[in-house]
Amino acid sequence: MTVAFFSGSRRRAAVALGAVSAGLLVLSACDKPTPLATLTVGTESVHTEAACYNDGDAIKESQIQQCLNKKAETSITVSADDKIRFGVDPKIADNGWTIFLGGQQAEPEPYKKTYRTIPASAFFSSQSGEATDKTQVTIVENTGKKLTGIWHFQLKKDTNS
Repeated sequence: MTVAFFSGSRRRAAVALGAVSAGLLVLSACDKPTPLATLTVGTESVHTEAACYNDGDAIKESQIQQCLNKKAETSITVSADDKIRFGVDPKIADNGWTIFLGGQQAEPEPYKKTYRTIPASAFFSSQSGEATDKTQVTIVENTGKKLTGIWHFQLKKDTNS
């Protein structure tokens, strides 16, 4: 003789509880999204998650150069007379952030606000003084001497202007 351990409604409740538990387990295995960095030119905006991010902890010294050399997956077209608005998540601004051009630090001190504007013309000359049609701009979150996040954008010069 077979004995039912649960009534029909208890069985459905147990199945539902199991499904919810399995769903939570799957969600807990997902990575948390990284803070975003955004570039805006006129009415067009692009944003990206970090190319390298260690949840606010320092990126390993052995990975920094590799992260800085990654190619930008996000690009925006700008005219030489445009203003580029940089925006970062408040979490990034709390630590401070600097701009790198072509993998090299372009400013001496970290910036601690979430928003700033820089003329596009500042980004379109190479280190040898030659004009260039595109450049990689990198936002680097840093806490003192430690780099904690790296975001890449490519600026493409609008040749029609």
